[in-house]
Amino acid sequence: MLISKFLTHLMFGTCLFMVSTVISWFILRHSRILDTPNHRSSHTRPTPTTGGLAIVVTFFLGMGVFFMVSDTAMIQARFFWGFTFSSLLVAVVSFYDDFMDKPFWVRLFTQALAALVIMAFGITINHIDLPWVHLSDMPVAGYFFSFFWIMGLTNAYNFMDGLNGMAGVNAMIASMFLGWIAFSQGSNFTYIVCYCLAAGTAGFLVFNFPKGRLFMGDVGATFLGFTFAALAIIASLYDSAHTSLLVVPLLLFHFIFDTAFTFFRRLVKGENVFQAHRSHLYQLLNRMGWSHTRVTLVYGILGIIQGFGAFWMVHIPDVHRLLVFVPLLIFYALFAGVITRIAAST
Repeated sequence: MLISKFLTHLMFGTCLFMVSTVISWFILRHSRILDTPNHRSSHTRPTPTTGGLAIVVTFFLGMGVFFMVSDTAMIQARFFWGFTFSSLLVAVVSFYDDFMDKPFWVRLFTQALAALVIMAFGITINHIDLPWVHLSDMPVAGYFFSFFWIMGLTNAYNFMDGLNGMAGVNAMIASMFLGWIAFSQGSNFTYIVCYCLAAGTAGFLVFNFPKGRLFMGDVGATFLGFTFAALAIIASLYDSAHTSLLVVPLLLFHFIFDTAFTFFRRLVKGENVFQAHRSHLYQLLNRMGWSHTRVTLVYGILGIIQGFGAFWMVHIPDVHRLLVFVPLLIFYALFAGVITRIAAST
């Protein structure tokens, strides 16, 4: 990329950051939608939520400008509109849920609808870069994997939004690494989407981390999870460089592991897995006395390690890429065992 183009993108990203900061400030000062503390809360006073609206508005503003001024970096129109419309659907209904506090099944139904919409536009997993998996021979399996992946990551990301900066800091890290990888491989659409996400999230974090004066809410966390899930498919199959589908799972592996481990641990214990709780690993750390800032920084460091792992992974042969997950899986298993044992004894 020429220096002039890089500076143009840098200036545009800075403008998006400023827009997000202003919107976040406005929500902080004028929002009447508050998160009131209860027995499951990690905060102690009513705090304005729906701060994620700043991320959403900034993202769609950036995408709108991108659509009007760029042709060479665009993906096919039906994929662009499928991605945009389904992401907007998730954001709108999640914002309504923040306002009206609807039951869990309403959110789940909306997420399922958005997943079906994006799949109807043709954004589905029809190839995995593993030699023994041939989804082209199993088109129904491709739809199943796509639906499970989108729904799973959307909810996992929402579940991990429980401490100041947790969802936002890790969204910035994942966006920056995915954008870096996409840029290095020549996938300009994914690269531009990532810096729109990063800029919007950075503006929100001004008021969210470390003090937590403004919360993201479902409108931000659900939108981020859905967008990352959809972008993983787009980057791997429909952008120019076909970045490995395993990149986003690796970038967010700590979120995926924490959610999956907590789900199955509660299931084995006979708990209602659909009932709200405070037993995620990051929440146990907080309950053990670790501050919001400390826990978020630990998960942020893990996200950075995963980011460098992802950058390394895309430069090794397909058949060996899963091996990058092995040391992380071993570490997280040990980490989970230690945390749960200490939490049980306190």
